[in-house]
Parts: sequence; C-alpha cells; structure tokens
Amino acid sequence: MMSEEHRIPRHVAIIMDGNGRWAELHGMERYEGHTHGIEPIRIVLRTAARLGVQYLTLYAFSTENWGRPANEVRALMELFCRCAINEMPELKAQGVRVRVIGDRSHFSDEVRHRLEELEDGTRNGTRLTLVLAIDYSSRLEIVEVARELARMAAAGALDPEAIDEQHFADALWTAGMPDPDLVIRTSGEQRLSNFLLWQASYAELYFPEVLWPDFGEKEFVRALEAYAQRDRRFGLVKNTTHNVD
Repeated sequence: MMSEEHRIPRHVAIIMDGNGRWAELHGMERYEGHTHGIEPIRIVLRTAARLGVQYLTLYAFSTENWGRPANEVRALMELFCRCAINEMPELKAQGVRVRVIGDRSHFSDEVRHRLEELEDGTRNGTRLTLVLAIDYSSRLEIVEVARELARMAAAGALDPEAIDEQHFADALWTAGMPDPDLVIRTSGEQRLSNFLLWQASYAELYFPEVLWPDFGEKEFVRALEAYAQRDRRFGLVKNTTHNVD
C-alpha cells in the first residue's frame, strides 16, 4: 500500500479497455463485459478518493464506439442510464461531483436526461470530481475549439495574434480542470485512441496487461506507485553540472 510520502497525481485518466475481450474469454456476449466493468469503477473511485486524487476521468464511450454491434451499443446506453440512477446515492455520500464531457447530441432523450440528473444531483461534491467522457473524441473537441476561436476572431471579439495555449485550453470541454498527470490504459494496448490528446501532452502513461473487469485496487495502487517513481521533466533537461568558482 502506498505511504503518505508518495506523490499522488492530482488527475488520473483511464482508458477502460478490454471489456469485450474479457467477456469473450469467459464465454459471454461482449456487452456483458461492460456490466462486469462497473465494479472496477467503484473500486478505483473509492481508492482514488481515499488516497487524495482530485480528478478521475474515465473514457466511457468514444465517438468511434457508435460503430460497434448494435446490441452492444444499446446495452451500453442502458447501462449508462441504470448506473446514473443506481450510483448517485453512493456518489453523493462519497462527496463525488460528476461532470460529463463529449457530444451529447447523438444520445436519446432518456440518456441525456439521466446524465443531466447525475451532474445536477452531485454538483455539491467537493472531495473528487469524476469526469465521464461519453461520445468523446479529442480530435472533435480540438476542431470545435478552433471553430469557436475562429468565430470570435471573425466577429472582432478576439485578436487572432492574441490566441495562445491558455485561450485554447479555456475553450476545451475540460476547461477549469487540471491536465491529467497520469493516463492508464488497461489490456496492454499502448495508444491514446483519440483521448485527451491536448490535455495529455505531458501526462505519464501506464499500460498494464490486465483487462478492465479484472482491474482492482491492487492494480490501481501499483499504477500510482509507478507514477510516483517517474521523473517528470515537462520537456526540460535538468542541469547536472557543477558550478566552478
């Protein structure tokens, strides 16, 4: 278990990969893997809150996931609605605030309503912010920011020469949040898959082999311990020479 002197990342982002493969390995339908992936979310959320992580972002559904089999997508939508209802009391009790990022225009009225209820019902949480990336595409997010800044510049409300990284960050769906310090992707795959491409520019990356439904407290703590051992340079080279008088 991590001791208090270990560095705890302020923001952890997780690509919860391997639900479908886990289900197939256990002789189940792919969509059943997502149901079994709920308990690891509960475990990671409780552990993150206990250890002092302030932001936890979960890649719950990418824009590309609409291309999956219809029964799997339908099961995921039903799972979102069910979890939004069933998990709210526990989230409120833990002091968790939920924030949803992504394009909600493709969701049914029921899914949008449940997500809005979840955000509204947990808005007073101050212990940890749980960010759900649903119908999320980092490339789309960046394009939307470019469009918004272009519209402002065309309207004379913003000098194009004045646009800097802060302007861009302030227009992202994650505005007001710190960038992730640590990005975890389960199942052994080693890519970001269109997830927080701008925000994760200097994040530490961690790729455990375990499939998401088998990811528990031990694996999460191991990821935090690996992070604590990293030397984060942010593109800088530390000067190790000695001054000579």
